[in-house]
Amino acid sequence: MAEHPAYPVGLRLTGRRVVVLGGGQVAQRRLPALIAAGADVLLVSPEATPSVEAMADAGEITWAKRPYADGDLADAWYALIATRDPEANARASAEAEAHRVWCVRSDDADAATAWTPATGHSEGVTVAVLTTDARGRDPRHTAAIRDAVVAGLRDGTLVAPHHRTRTPGVALVGGGPGDPDLITVRGRRLLAEADVVIADRLGPRDLLAELPPHVEVIDAAKIPYGRYMAQEAINNALIEHARQGKSVVRLKGGDPYVFGRGMEELQALAEAGIPCTVVPGISSSISVPGAAGIPVTHRGVAHEFTVVSGHVAPDDERSLVDWPSLAKLTGTLVILMGVDKIGKIAETLVAHGKPADTPVALVQEGTTAAQRRVDATLATVAETARAQEVRPPAVIVVGAVVAVGPQTVA
Repeated sequence: MAEHPAYPVGLRLTGRRVVVLGGGQVAQRRLPALIAAGADVLLVSPEATPSVEAMADAGEITWAKRPYADGDLADAWYALIATRDPEANARASAEAEAHRVWCVRSDDADAATAWTPATGHSEGVTVAVLTTDARGRDPRHTAAIRDAVVAGLRDGTLVAPHHRTRTPGVALVGGGPGDPDLITVRGRRLLAEADVVIADRLGPRDLLAELPPHVEVIDAAKIPYGRYMAQEAINNALIEHARQGKSVVRLKGGDPYVFGRGMEELQALAEAGIPCTVVPGISSSISVPGAAGIPVTHRGVAHEFTVVSGHVAPDDERSLVDWPSLAKLTGTLVILMGVDKIGKIAETLVAHGKPADTPVALVQEGTTAAQRRVDATLATVAETARAQEVRPPAVIVVGAVVAVGPQTVA
């Protein structure tokens, strides 16, 4: 029988059940787009990567911690099969066929009833590129076409490049505060050229969905107070893959040098003789307050702002922050990684002279669709953060600038 091309269609998944089997790299790369589409996602897998686990912990997906079982796809509209068990994949695929559920298989595209296109986004437009048939599918070619169209949409030319270059070595790329559109043009270009991406959880995860299947994604997620990958292991992974002649991108949230341990990675690469490019990123210390309607400086209100890490409590001997001096400053104080220490921080600032009624704003998951702002004062912030269940990542702003702009920003 003659092979026919795939029929392209856009699925409207809001509120509809999508079942994902397997919690590995494929799920990690595809789940953000399904979540963004508003799907009711059920993940069925005995284990998951730290980033996928974080999605479950945040309530973005439902996680059934077990292997696939017959009947899991009965109420699904769409299924992604990506386990390491070929027999389970085949059974799930057969169940999808029996229930007329469109099904993508990461292990056998020919046995699937749907294919995942290479997708990209530009100013409200989604570009999806599919090959014409299952024979000789070339994900690099598909991704290159997608990238050319998206680049053309962004600069208004729609002129496709003849080829995409590769530069062996490592690029430390600051991905910005979370919104994928806030990565720099250079950072996005290097990401598109990568063979390997070592990504933090706080990096713009939606960009991972745009990577073609041949790109190896290594999860280096440092989930707060949970599972983590040791810095030494990250350094070794960067060196190992670069020595294989690969183009490696270390995708970090915010800026590589703002509490990102980027210099440690650069030093390790230099000692190993590995060339490294550093791409600055938009720091959450400025961008997240701005996205929530808070200027870190404002004429007649604040002529300075100070950014500090709050991951170590003021009374901890490991703390390098001069909290008594900070309490005497009249400008804005921006605290990163300080959600669970904010009570002790507020208490210390007040004890050293900062007025208890000083305005405070906590901005959770700033610049993303899940952004929310919670306001308080130094006197009330600890209880407010607990009552409102503020969770990392969140940027905390202390100072009169909190009250300058509108309290709610769409």
